[in-house]
Amino acid sequence: MMLAMKMEKFMKQSPIVNTFIIAAAIAFFMLLTRGSHVLTSVALPDASIVLFLLGGLWLKRASWFIAFFVLASVIDFGAAALDPAQGFCLTNGYWGLIPAYGTMWLGGLWLSKQTDAFSAMQYTMVAALTSFVAFVISTQTYYLFSGRFPANGLIESLQHGWNYLPSWMSFAAMYFVVVWLSVIALRNLNVIPTAKA
Repeated sequence: MMLAMKMEKFMKQSPIVNTFIIAAAIAFFMLLTRGSHVLTSVALPDASIVLFLLGGLWLKRASWFIAFFVLASVIDFGAAALDPAQGFCLTNGYWGLIPAYGTMWLGGLWLSKQTDAFSAMQYTMVAALTSFVAFVISTQTYYLFSGRFPANGLIESLQHGWNYLPSWMSFAAMYFVVVWLSVIALRNLNVIPTAKA
C-alpha cells in the first residue's frame, strides 16, 4: 500500500517523466509486435492500432503521433531492407496508414477528454469504431494505391480485403481487453487514479 501511495505521488509530481515512460512503453511494444518482430522471434500480432489509440489518450500531442509513425515506418522499411519479403506492402498504399493511425489517435484523444476513459461502454465503443474505420482506411488505400490491383475505383476496391477484417478486429480486441484489464487492476491496487479529477 505504501509503495502504491509513493508511486501515485511520484506520478502526480513528474508529468514529464510520466510522458517519457509512457512513450518508451509504447515504443517498446511497437518494436515487440510490429511485423518485423525486432525484439523477439515469436510472431506476436501487430499492436500498432491499439498503441496509437493509447498514444492519443495519454500523450495527446501531434508531435508524438508523428514520432510513432516515423518509428513504425523505420521498423517496416528496416525490416524490408533486411528481408525483401517484408516489403510486400511498402507501396504508395502504405501511406494510407497515416489517416488510419490518425483515426486511432483521435479516438484516444476523445477518450482523454472523458471523465473516465476506461468506462467499459465508451472504451469498447471507441475501440471498436476506430479499429473498424482504421481497417477500412488502411485496406482501401492499399487496394487503391498499391499498384498491385486493377485500378477499377473505390466501389470495386471495397470488394477486396474484407477477409482480413475478423483477424484484424480479433487481435485488436485482444489487445484492448488486455489494456482495459491492466488499467482496472492498477486502479484496484490504487496505483493509478480511478477517473479524472
